[in-house]
Amino acid sequence: MNCSISGEVPEDPVVSKKSGLLYEKRLIERHISDYGKCPVTGEPLTADDIIPVKTGKIVKPRPVQAASIPGMLGMFQIEWDGLMLSNFALEQQLHTARQELSHALYQHDAACRVIARLKKERDEARGLLAQAERQIPMAATTAVGATALSNGKRAAEDEEMGPDGKKIRPGISNSVIETLTECNAALSQQRKKRQIPATLASVDALERYTQLNSYPLHKTNKPGILSLDIHYPKDLIATGGVDSNAVVFDRPSGQIISTLSGHSKRVTSVKFASEGELVVSGSADKTVRVWQSSENGNYDCRHVLKDHTAEVQAVTVHATNNYFVTASLDSTWCFYDLASGLCLAQVADATESEGYTSAAFHPDGLILGTGTSGSLVKIWDVKSQANVARFDGHVGPVTAISFSENGYFLATAAHDGVKLWDLRKLKNFRNFSLYDENTPTQSVQFDHSGSYLALGGSDIRVFQVASVKAEWNHIKTLPDLSGTGKATCLKFGPDAKYIAVGSMDRNLRIFGLPGEDQMES
Repeated sequence: MNCSISGEVPEDPVVSKKSGLLYEKRLIERHISDYGKCPVTGEPLTADDIIPVKTGKIVKPRPVQAASIPGMLGMFQIEWDGLMLSNFALEQQLHTARQELSHALYQHDAACRVIARLKKERDEARGLLAQAERQIPMAATTAVGATALSNGKRAAEDEEMGPDGKKIRPGISNSVIETLTECNAALSQQRKKRQIPATLASVDALERYTQLNSYPLHKTNKPGILSLDIHYPKDLIATGGVDSNAVVFDRPSGQIISTLSGHSKRVTSVKFASEGELVVSGSADKTVRVWQSSENGNYDCRHVLKDHTAEVQAVTVHATNNYFVTASLDSTWCFYDLASGLCLAQVADATESEGYTSAAFHPDGLILGTGTSGSLVKIWDVKSQANVARFDGHVGPVTAISFSENGYFLATAAHDGVKLWDLRKLKNFRNFSLYDENTPTQSVQFDHSGSYLALGGSDIRVFQVASVKAEWNHIKTLPDLSGTGKATCLKFGPDAKYIAVGSMDRNLRIFGLPGEDQMES
């Protein structure tokens, strides 16, 4: 029995009460909803006039093609042909994709060659520029205010000379003094509330410190790292070398960010400023350079300051990050505005003629400490530029100077070792003479919390900071693995988690707790 509409065997048969005709249920219901009458007789018809017919399971007859072996073979042939056509289309698409990939790889290879050539040309141009800067004095082109130039010199027509033939400096203005005083008050107040951080490395950890890494940052033909500084928030390390370059190094990644080329002689001091965006470097070529970070990650020279007439031995940045001081063998120290590069004051001590070999700001910023080639340590009032105290007793030039974070202690290093001074009573209360008379102490440094003191000579020794009367316990001796016997500079990392050391080879060495470096990375 077949459906009166489709002519096929219905899957769900129904019969009309009026005409007795058989239909597929879904077809007749749709016809009734559209036209409301029988599709054959034309009589009015409703869904109530449809009666379902109960039947057994209906098996559809095979199509004619599947009823015989030749028909089935024909069906298989059609399926096979369709599969082959689909396979051919896929092969065509694969061939096209391979051609596009080959073209893209060729373009990538060509782009890499172009980039390599451009980098080579850039490096050659930088080298020529650095060579030209060394041979030709930089022309003063940008005026600061009305009189100051970016190279630290005044325009010839605007220079004012004093009766002694020296330049007249504008001086530290009242507004600058007010800024320094406000900074001093804020930092002093913070220090009273400050506690030793819980993340500070413990004494037990320092006892297990060993060398973690060694990074060759400077040239082999002129080895030696003379100074270093660490920018704690970004964990960047700046080094100054005998090869006349300064290097900015990213310690977590182990990569050199920028090589600062421009000085013509060894770089004696480097300091970070302005959240690591600026680096200030002093050199034996008598100049100070201010380098600014650029978008591509390199540091470009922003100012060349030529106010000193002898080697610049030390650079120290004020806590405001707006000012810095340089100390030179010409027996003067200069107070600079960091933004403009203008020398606000150049201070000389009329009673002494020795040059300055080291300098550091007190943590509060109103006191400056300097060491001289004549074994003296001088304490200055920055506001008045007056020498308010001096400490003697060292033998040889004072190579390094460091204030503790609490502001009470001053550590100074010279040929005869390290001396500790109590700034409240202005007297020496402890000496460390750790090496023989032929081995000077090159560096000394408190950690940022004021809990540890490290000093460097033929090795590196770490002590636990105590009070004036209590014993300062020796924690650890780290060997100088450079083989030169001269640890020229050192500094504690954030929370004293590592110690960065520079020696008279080209490598920066990191000492820390084994496994700590892998955990950080």
